[in-house]
Amino acid sequence: MEPFQNTSQPDWDWWSRLWPAPGATLRSLGIDSGDALAEVGCGNGYFALPAARVVDPATVFAVDLDRTLLDELDELAALHRIENLETAHADARDMASALLKPVDVVLNANTFHGIDDPGAFAASAHDVLAPDGEFVVVNWHDAAREDTRVHGAARGPPTDLRLSPAATERIVTDAAAFRPIETVDLPPYHYGVRFQKESPS
Repeated sequence: MEPFQNTSQPDWDWWSRLWPAPGATLRSLGIDSGDALAEVGCGNGYFALPAARVVDPATVFAVDLDRTLLDELDELAALHRIENLETAHADARDMASALLKPVDVVLNANTFHGIDDPGAFAASAHDVLAPDGEFVVVNWHDAAREDTRVHGAARGPPTDLRLSPAATERIVTDAAAFRPIETVDLPPYHYGVRFQKESPS
């Protein structure tokens, strides 16, 4: 298993310049109390920790390939007395091996551009979702990297890896039975696309 490309864990200081209220961002993407959620590519928990607060009493399954980051997340969850978060060392393209039961939401924030087989990832997300569950992809807008600046420096993935909302929709819907239900603008540089798992006809 190889880590996703161009998806290094950002410093929380500049991350917070983009997402000053991550819990509110999650709610704007339709995530709510009672939603069992898997965040794939969770890093050390910038979204996973507030997600646990948002979905409580349901569980957040925090999935990543980097054990060091997962260890940091476990420590942070313990420090903040968050008990409804479980970490899992697993590949996003084989989530069924990490999750013991279906979830209501699969969240992928800021790493979709770096997955070498995003179609396989989308299909894996489909497999672990409950009926009518949602796959939520948060991506950098397809702007030039030099135009997405934080603390005065260009941030985010290389320009040629960035995907428009339409391109993200095509990848996901070509890979599995998903229906796009909403695209949410997430200023200054991101968007989120919500997909619903379609039931077999």
